[in-house]
Amino acid sequence: MIDLHCHILPALDDGALDLADSVAMARQAEDDGIQIVCATPHIRSDHDVRPEELESRIQAVNQELERQDVDVLVAHGGEVADEALHEVADEKLRLVSLGATGVWLLIEPRPGPITGDLIDTVDRLADRSFRCVIAHPERHAGADFRERLEALVERGALIQVTAALIADGPASPVLIELAGHGLVHLLGSDSHSSHAGRPVKLSHGLARLAEVECVKPHLDWVVRDGPRAILAGEETSPPFLPC
Repeated sequence: MIDLHCHILPALDDGALDLADSVAMARQAEDDGIQIVCATPHIRSDHDVRPEELESRIQAVNQELERQDVDVLVAHGGEVADEALHEVADEKLRLVSLGATGVWLLIEPRPGPITGDLIDTVDRLADRSFRCVIAHPERHAGADFRERLEALVERGALIQVTAALIADGPASPVLIELAGHGLVHLLGSDSHSSHAGRPVKLSHGLARLAEVECVKPHLDWVVRDGPRAILAGEETSPPFLPC
């Protein structure tokens, strides 16, 4: 499996505290059957993340994982805040794209319900030759939540939900219903530390998605084939749309 959303890089944003924490997070991933974890530090004004430094930071973590015989690879990425996009040049966006291929961006919606601003962002990024994965939309539900997600998907965006929240919790019934309409495409752990909070784990969310008839035949796409294509910078679409 591939985790497209994880704050595994140490001492950078609000994620892993140190290298030991990063290794512990990778061990959680290994235990869950995750082979690749995409490092997605926050790209926004309240975190001093320098895209040009990410390659060396990722390499350092991968070297330590190899030294400790942890069979997990950390891949490039970033979680780009919608509200910060106007401040980030295309060159830097390519550095924080998923897989560092310059194609797919993990976009963090603005605080509050999803609005037309996010739809406009997807359109503008398409004009700049970027594709979008929308991160944890379950945090941004509003009265017209489903309609907003449908509009994003119509524009070619993919929807990534947090595995732990679709597995259990107040948002789970809503997310399962959305999955039944083909509006849940990818899972991410959105883990920030091994010490507290969500673990680096996808299997529990995948088990809930297996209850959705139109998604059940395509679980490999959700956690393997789709993410692999994204990290390779390839065009890809869910095989279960429309449901």
